[in-house]
Amino acid sequence: MLKKLFEFKNFEKNFRFFAPFSFGCFVVFLLLAIPAIINSPFDYQQGNAVKIMYIHVPAAWMALLVYTLMAIFNLSGFIWKNPFFYLIAKSIALIGCAFTFITLATGSLWGKPIWGVWWVWDARLTSVLILLFLYLGYMILLDSFDDKAKGEKIAAIISIVGFINVPIIKFSVEYWNSLHQPSSIMRVGGIAIHQTMLTPLLLMFGVYFSYFVFLSLLRVRSEILIKKLRKNDLHRNR
Repeated sequence: MLKKLFEFKNFEKNFRFFAPFSFGCFVVFLLLAIPAIINSPFDYQQGNAVKIMYIHVPAAWMALLVYTLMAIFNLSGFIWKNPFFYLIAKSIALIGCAFTFITLATGSLWGKPIWGVWWVWDARLTSVLILLFLYLGYMILLDSFDDKAKGEKIAAIISIVGFINVPIIKFSVEYWNSLHQPSSIMRVGGIAIHQTMLTPLLLMFGVYFSYFVFLSLLRVRSEILIKKLRKNDLHRNR
């Protein structure tokens, strides 16, 4: 069943189901998240600025998740010689890059009133900036070769090697001095955040994830159409 899911010929049928379903989930999560964020409590130190967290933290989760998926799909392309995996990785790269940019931008907006500066070169911020460059480098490499298949493989190698940055981001606050606080959710001692803040965080993650799935499907479909058009052009020029 999984094999059929990742075949060009079955994509259109899967698209007709998953695209409206994921968009419907996005709308539902968004309608639940908005009042949850509005009604969430202020922080006694950060005041209203704490609500930037509901945009920033799930965006950071998504930036790491999308890069992980991108590396997995590229590795799968190497192992199973399936070009569809490369196409999926290419399609989700821009979305992951956007999540990383949102993470950095909202982090600066949140950091200014709390830390008094827009940017500091600590381990977490620097490693997330490197993640942004990895996304950008991957996309630039994809379009730098006339031989698209060669470009896909070289870019795939970069993305797989670059995956080492993902655990560095995750554990940067634990192994290096950082202004960031350690994780309040994924930690050994259990969740250390109140339910009134955890709920909107998880709902916003649902918003981001469902929208990511929807956009990914649209981008994969677009890439398939581009491939078909290029193939038709080659046949006409022969």
